[in-house]
Amino acid sequence: MRVLCATTANVGHFGPLLPFARALAGSGHEVRVAAPASFAGAVVGAGFVHEPFADAPPELIGPVMARLPTLAFDEADDVVIREVFARIDAQAALPSLTATMERWRPDLVVRESAELASLAAAERAGVPHVHVCIGMHEVVSRFAAAIVDPLDELGGLAGVPDGRMRAAIASEAILSLVPEVLDRASGTEVADGDRFLRFSEPTQPVSDYRLPAWGDPEAPLVYATFGSVTGSLPPFAGVFREALDALADVRARVLMTVGRKVDPAALEPVPPNARVEQWCPQDAVLEHAAVMLGHGGFGTTMGALAAGVPQVVVPLFTFDQVVNGQHVAAVGAGITVEKGPGSVASAAAHVPRLLGDPSYAAGARAIAAALVDLPPATDAVPFLTGLVA
Repeated sequence: MRVLCATTANVGHFGPLLPFARALAGSGHEVRVAAPASFAGAVVGAGFVHEPFADAPPELIGPVMARLPTLAFDEADDVVIREVFARIDAQAALPSLTATMERWRPDLVVRESAELASLAAAERAGVPHVHVCIGMHEVVSRFAAAIVDPLDELGGLAGVPDGRMRAAIASEAILSLVPEVLDRASGTEVADGDRFLRFSEPTQPVSDYRLPAWGDPEAPLVYATFGSVTGSLPPFAGVFREALDALADVRARVLMTVGRKVDPAALEPVPPNARVEQWCPQDAVLEHAAVMLGHGGFGTTMGALAAGVPQVVVPLFTFDQVVNGQHVAAVGAGITVEKGPGSVASAAAHVPRLLGDPSYAAGARAIAAALVDLPPATDAVPFLTGLVA
């Protein structure tokens, strides 16, 4: 069976696809990954053949991104989903994805929530498709509500009959890496819950990375990270300095990662209890961490939960970060604060509370156990092959 996985150029979106892509490849199926040309390194680095499609044209994406700092949080998020993912990204990707479908003729398309051109290309070709959710269940309904008009436009460009795109997105099976106890924790009903099939991400060997020496070796480790994207967004450039200053008096060793776009030297002087790196292997750090301060990105959030590490969440720029924080707080695995970069200091102020109250670590460990109890991603393979049969 030939399987085409499709992702936007975002590590946090590609990550949830990988367990299923690897499970399919490990079962002997031929798997390729369609992604923007700029994302080739991530695809090839993960071990897959890259089927490139066009990145969003700068002349279209630039003005939209420039508007975002002037908009309210929720409005900016709506613009990103509707205009960036569903309109600009998808319409740029559609010609190449359509050509890939015609040339390579995959039997199945597996897409992540924000990649929509593959949905149109699959519907045009009559190929079955499945949706890998890139967060909690609210991601599905949030996208569906925001993309109605651009989805219809995309279907028209693909030559898909009126109404079929809406029907397709409403009937897709959804693969999720979130255990039900966490997904239902916020009290929000899981719409179309029977469409969700839940699996675990395979446990990877912990990196042999060794933490550098700094600060008091007897002090607990606080891992501070705001993901790989934050450092490239000018409106959020100050969050690193603010977090370092707010954590300076906490009796802990603070390890902060800032991403490849930020020079750690630009944050000097660093408080004596802190160390700043561009990147560290998250699994190796979380193995030693007592608490994490994060932005609520899906990979970051789930990484801490899988390691049984409690976290303080400060959602910075997307609705799913808000939702992830709400779910973490609802299961007692941490605390979430008001959204936006202005809340970084208040988030850091909660770190001592998590260090001193063992109930938060217990809540995180309970979710770690629920993750282990999920069936492995390899168990999704018979279902996926059944879609083709």
